[in-house]
Amino acid sequence: MIRQTVAHVALDAVRANFRAISEFLAVSRDGLPVPRIIAVVKANAYGHGAASIGLALEAEGAAMLACADIEEGIELRQAGVRAPILVFGALSVSDLAGIVSHGLTPTISTPSAARALQATAAKHGVRMQCHLKIDTGMNRLGFRHDNLRGTLPEVAASPNLDIAAVYTHFATADNPDHPAFTLQRERFEEALSALPGVGIDTRVRHAANSAALLRDQRVWYDFVRPGLMLYGIVPPPLASTLALRPALSLTSRIVAVKGIRPGEGAGYGLRSVGDHAATLAIVPAGYADGLDLRLAGRGYMLVRGRRAPIVGSVCMDMTTIDVTGMEVAPGDEVVMIGEQGEESIGVRETAAAIGTIPYELLCRLGARIQRKYE
Repeated sequence: MIRQTVAHVALDAVRANFRAISEFLAVSRDGLPVPRIIAVVKANAYGHGAASIGLALEAEGAAMLACADIEEGIELRQAGVRAPILVFGALSVSDLAGIVSHGLTPTISTPSAARALQATAAKHGVRMQCHLKIDTGMNRLGFRHDNLRGTLPEVAASPNLDIAAVYTHFATADNPDHPAFTLQRERFEEALSALPGVGIDTRVRHAANSAALLRDQRVWYDFVRPGLMLYGIVPPPLASTLALRPALSLTSRIVAVKGIRPGEGAGYGLRSVGDHAATLAIVPAGYADGLDLRLAGRGYMLVRGRRAPIVGSVCMDMTTIDVTGMEVAPGDEVVMIGEQGEESIGVRETAAAIGTIPYELLCRLGARIQRKYE
């Protein structure tokens, strides 16, 4: 049995996006060493399906894959991924046995995480390759940039931990007008200079997510960490000339068509009451599938190559669109994200219409939506 609502994922587009980023990095370096790519596949590869995406990016030559937690890393290993896998998340309260048993590379971002990882590595009699995270101003995870002499000597002295790389994360890379990006870059440079003084001599560095990669070559360092760009979307409000292709389209089919009289509404709350008769079509996808409630009255779907506004309310399992004046029937394909005829609806457009970001819309795609790889 296959539900009518399907996320079509073009693996060729993901591979092409990886190559486009690689070529951009190589051409832009002008003789300098070209950074390698840590492909970010956390949150089920931004809703695209981590197992299939991870294997495709590994085959394309990604230096590492990156995920949010140990469980995501184990799922990648179980799918057959053999490339190094970096775990971004906090680990001090996690079951760390999976780090060792599945050969994952953890991030040390707090003193307690360092102690827990040291204890786990010692228990298993291994030396553990780790990446060290420096907090340069995002104030989330990481060792504070201005207190390294107080916190890092203990990490450096951990006999079973090898610091293979050092990184940071930018809070405002997608906001060209915000001064914090430059400040964080400067703080990271200062932190890197201070590391030998606390016993950490690794010279491998990374900092750039998709937005930072597009903004400033100075933060490319040894690795870059694209996420959204791999899936064919430039982080808003930034623009790029890279030839990226959206990898995901979301389709369904009309299951019912009905008319309403003047003064009648539709869906919970009976919204979209109008003074004219209208024709509505019912699409079997709703907020349980990841569609946002705010799409009602703001978003569109494509039917027979035309835009049909979303009306009434986005329900748990169904959404209503206004197809007045259109010749539609049950079984007609509906495109929620993607192209149909000469029309298209992109994730950036939909996100902007409801005041959110593309990341959220992609990551919210429900588990009951089949991913079909093409």
